[in-house]
Amino acid sequence: QVQLVESGGGLVQAGGSLRLSCVVSGNIFSIYPMAWYRQAPGKQREWVAVITSGGNPNYADSVKGRFTISRDNAEKTVYLQMNSLKPEDTAVYYCNTGGNFPRYDWGEGTQVTVSS
Repeated sequence: QVQLVESGGGLVQAGGSLRLSCVVSGNIFSIYPMAWYRQAPGKQREWVAVITSGGNPNYADSVKGRFTISRDNAEKTVYLQMNSLKPEDTAVYYCNTGGNFPRYDWGEGTQVTVSS
């Protein structure tokens, strides 16, 4: 049973930075693209960034140039470095597989709150 455990969220002022981590249990982490998603209050969950098994990233336009996704296959961990945070980045952030791969059961996520 694969589990996703996100951490690193918090309260930060606009312009600040946070680094999120997601630890993935299971033995097949290294072959899947992994992604970060977020869900703001009253909105649907949206894709934020994805990284392939080979380390190639792609980003939603709303975070391009501010967020950086990375992964450590040995540690089965995916990261999201978030800089120049804006109030509209406030959401619960989740990790999961990316692309057209089947999703694991969603974890609890980690809350990011950006104050203006």
